[in-house]
Amino acid sequence: METKVKSNGTAKKVNATVKKEVQKKLTEEAIGKAVTPEKLVVAKKPEINLDDRIQKFEKLRGLATQRERLTETLSELTKFNYNQDGSSSFHIRDSRNLEFKTTNTNLIKLVTTHLQSTLEQRKSEIEEQILKFEL
Repeated sequence: METKVKSNGTAKKVNATVKKEVQKKLTEEAIGKAVTPEKLVVAKKPEINLDDRIQKFEKLRGLATQRERLTETLSELTKFNYNQDGSSSFHIRDSRNLEFKTTNTNLIKLVTTHLQSTLEQRKSEIEEQILKFEL
């Protein structure tokens, strides 16, 4: 920008040309003359490969299946009733048919409570992954 000196000796910036250009542009728009609008740059979405999209969908389906199984297991565990009269028993069997059995209701309650809290935590983790999932 250029500066001009007033008659009193102080320098003044010249803003008149900028103001006139803006006024001219607004006047032309108001009377209907064609003014070329500034072109907006639109960001293009990256194209997603069909195979990648299907693979992501399958992953989402797997998460949904895991959540469904956890919900069923939690429901069955909630229905489980361990009585104080010794009628409940807890069995664990491994691949070599070795077995652990107990009728201790305190131990059964401890195991089922821990199992239920673990399953609920895992279910909430899966639900969070599903909510954050993007196709």
